[in-house]
Amino acid sequence: MHHPDRRPFALALCSLALCTGSWAQSLPAARASVSPTPARWRLTSETLKLPGAESMGLVGGDLLFDLDEHLRLGVGSYGAVRGDRGGFITLGLAGEARQRLGPSWSAHTGLYLGAGGGRSSNTLAGGGLMLRADLGLSYETTGWGSFGLGLSQVRFPNGTLRSTQPYLAYEVPFHTLISSGWSPTPSSGAALAPALAARSQEFSLVLRDYRIPATVLRNDGSAQNSSLQLMGVQWIAAAQGPWFLQLEAEGAMGGQSNGYMQILAGGGYKLALGSSSALKLHAAAGPAGGGGVDAGGGLLLDAGLALQQKISAHNALAFSVGEVRTPSGSFKARSLALQVTHQFGVPDVSSPEALSWRALGGFDTEQLRVRAVSQTYFKADPQWRSGNPELSVSNLGVQLDYFASPHWFLSGQGLAAYAGGAGAYMTGLVGAGTLWPLAQRWHVEAELLLGAAGGGGLAVGGGLVAQTNAGIGLQLSKSLGLLASVGRITAPRGHFKADVAAVALSYQFTGFSAR
Repeated sequence: MHHPDRRPFALALCSLALCTGSWAQSLPAARASVSPTPARWRLTSETLKLPGAESMGLVGGDLLFDLDEHLRLGVGSYGAVRGDRGGFITLGLAGEARQRLGPSWSAHTGLYLGAGGGRSSNTLAGGGLMLRADLGLSYETTGWGSFGLGLSQVRFPNGTLRSTQPYLAYEVPFHTLISSGWSPTPSSGAALAPALAARSQEFSLVLRDYRIPATVLRNDGSAQNSSLQLMGVQWIAAAQGPWFLQLEAEGAMGGQSNGYMQILAGGGYKLALGSSSALKLHAAAGPAGGGGVDAGGGLLLDAGLALQQKISAHNALAFSVGEVRTPSGSFKARSLALQVTHQFGVPDVSSPEALSWRALGGFDTEQLRVRAVSQTYFKADPQWRSGNPELSVSNLGVQLDYFASPHWFLSGQGLAAYAGGAGAYMTGLVGAGTLWPLAQRWHVEAELLLGAAGGGGLAVGGGLVAQTNAGIGLQLSKSLGLLASVGRITAPRGHFKADVAAVALSYQFTGFSAR
């Protein structure tokens, strides 16, 4: 059994995962070797043409994993950063087919299936379903990533937004060590190769408060509320020396701006103050807006300083202060945040060469699951939304689960509306769940989640929502499964209340964390 201080994502929520037991099925025997998976971060920039001679600058971020030499699959997000549609953000799934044309050149075609909208986009985005197809070329450099260009088409089938335009792309390739299915921990006493180095990572639950000057106005010219509370998650990966990269996503849960969301990427410098304390300077930027916040074109700039203190071998608390502002809008604020952080290390791999399973003796295996899910909300309160109360709302999203023990898991998920006339609705939730076997391939599970939601005319009050789900699952193979569930989502400070029906395709895989 793993020591609990060595499990990724074991944040404050780990107190909910107290029980242990045996797996529904025995784990497979240890494998002879495991091969790193090629992956890449991709950033794109394009300008969409909207009705009425309006334009919108859109940036996209994708995380793609190689299925084989020609196919990639992953997740992505697109958000407005130029124009007058700050808060126009979508989340979804991305796929790509590639063909190498020479030592450095490749051709590719891709498809993105997403959901979202925002900033007066009911007509543009309709129910929120977004389709993006692209065709392009990329040039791979030595040590500086890949640069690309191409032609993309963006469509919202239930809205009026249809645009074809050129785009620019930049990709950073890397390798990650994951294994399909769930595998046992390698033996630490029989390593056949030198110890593999670990690259430090941090995963945090973030509670943030924006203090907003009285001079800041909303989109409609009225006064912005003096504070805005957000909840979200942050991921940090070590780069070179004391430098690090970071990615975070947060949504409003209080402050009269439900529907506000921000997705920021950046980096920083970590200065050790001893064995257990550190100062971290950071700067980040990305799409933001919604909830009536005057974000202009949508680009948000963020800079700040955090004091981090370890509270155990692998867990820490951090308090940060900073400033945020939108260059093309009036929104600006002083940022105060509390971060509950889990620190862990992953194998530092830089090539696709297979590694002996026993050479991973310094790492524990971690049982993880990702779910691609469609959830539909059905009215459970007459005032659950401001318009079309009889219409159900369908959402598309991704859920990531970490199994802290055989029967208990921690979960984080993000969803956005794609049907039902609520295209700007989004939600991000964290929580815990339990799973119990029924038969060889069948199981039941339940989960309790808390987070932020808003947009699309759903009456979520300040944005805080809670959701419970219960379902039945069928394991199709060692890695693939199906899950059908029902549940209830409510807003404690609003009229929003809905029954939930969902179906998900799940993929189980094994990750590795340093002991």
